[in-house]
Amino acid sequence: MDIKGFGPIDIAISGLKSHMKNIETISSNVANARTTDAGNGQPYRRLEAVFKVKQEGITPVEIAKIAEDNSEFQRIFDPGNPMADEQGYLSMPNVNLPIEMMNLNLASRSYQANTAVLKRYQKMVETTLELLR
Repeated sequence: MDIKGFGPIDIAISGLKSHMKNIETISSNVANARTTDAGNGQPYRRLEAVFKVKQEGITPVEIAKIAEDNSEFQRIFDPGNPMADEQGYLSMPNVNLPIEMMNLNLASRSYQANTAVLKRYQKMVETTLELLR
């Protein structure tokens, strides 16, 4: 049964695609948590996947954009570092690893939930075909 023109497969697949992109974004944040120069003279800036739906109700989800988190960079005291400022502070990425790990866990669980929906749907189709034989 379709809900507003979208079936359970469409919704689950859109969830898989969106959460995979979110996992990739979080992985980039974790990988660059100590990158003090992202190629522009500034530390790496944390990225966030922004989700959107096309209409109200139960519909597929997609990533609207990958946005930069404009929060302040972390500053650590490291006077021996060549990139430190005159007071001896070094600007570090605005990535908080415990938060990223929680976000990664949530995205992984969401991905798994969508996979479970597809598996259950497949089982229903197989059972229906078996009954029709």
